[in-house]
Amino acid sequence: MSIIKVIEVMANSTKSWEDATQNAVHHASKSLHNIRSVWIQEQSAVVNENKVIEYRVNAKISFEIDLTENK
Repeated sequence: MSIIKVIEVMANSTKSWEDATQNAVHHASKSLHNIRSVWIQEQSAVVNENKVIEYRVNAKISFEIDLTENK
């Protein structure tokens, strides 16, 4: 049996929303194992002088919980 947990994270990038998503997964993977999926709940951008200077995502990352029993 698998148990999947979902956490919500925010990430950004100066390149694209795709890169911001990758940043979210990359940084979450430093402390989480068995990441299974990412769902982008919301996207936004920062504009300065009529140019997009930062892309932001609010992402939900799901990962499998390790249920190994110690005997």
